[in-house]
Amino acid sequence: MTTTTTRIAIVTGAARGIGAGVAKRLAADGLAVAVVDLDEAAGKPVVEEIERAGGRAVALGIDVSDERAVRAGVARIAQELGAPTVLVNNAGILRDNLLFKMTADDWDAVMNVHLRGSFLMSREVQKHQLEARWGRIVNLSSTSALGNRGQANYSAAKAGVQGFTKTLAIELGKFGVTVNAIAPGFIETEMTAATAERIGVPFEELKKAAAAEIPVARTGTPEDIAHAVSFFVSEGAGFVSGQVLYVAGGPKA
Repeated sequence: MTTTTTRIAIVTGAARGIGAGVAKRLAADGLAVAVVDLDEAAGKPVVEEIERAGGRAVALGIDVSDERAVRAGVARIAQELGAPTVLVNNAGILRDNLLFKMTADDWDAVMNVHLRGSFLMSREVQKHQLEARWGRIVNLSSTSALGNRGQANYSAAKAGVQGFTKTLAIELGKFGVTVNAIAPGFIETEMTAATAERIGVPFEELKKAAAAEIPVARTGTPEDIAHAVSFFVSEGAGFVSGQVLYVAGGPKA
């Protein structure tokens, strides 16, 4: 960090996958990190890893789609770590199905976590950012925002995240807050492994097929996304806002 003040970051969906990678990277960058997931215990191994490396972190269980839980959780983070001025909205779920098989519950569950969750967390954290006159919000979108078979709910939510990002960038910029989105391509996580299982394909086979379609000839890792988040969160990225960065191993529209 180039400042003398330790920044406090919140990463949602941080118990595993991309979120865990981001939490560990931000801690390595010198930020104190609130490792947020639905289950507090699930985040503790990530916290322990951060602490072993000399960082500072706490685990919290927050349902990001629950307004009261978000309000109470952010207040607890402010009390235990300090006022949070960095937010990474990463929490997400899949309820994939073709349109004619998709239930209203499948639709609502995905919208609630991805869109409502990003809204509630951002609204709560922006109070601290405005007080500090500095802040960073990074929202996780996806290449699925461009359309993906069997993901009408997820694609719509991830496209919505991009509009949400651009609007917050306009509203919050004058307060020293930047808001950007990262749209990952194929990343090796438990979520993509579960997708492979759902469609009946061995994970290694799915990764090999995906890599064959990616210009850099490999699939991504949580560390690839964490590196991009690290840039957006950095002090030097203060003139970059309202952007959607596709981290997918090749160009996307």
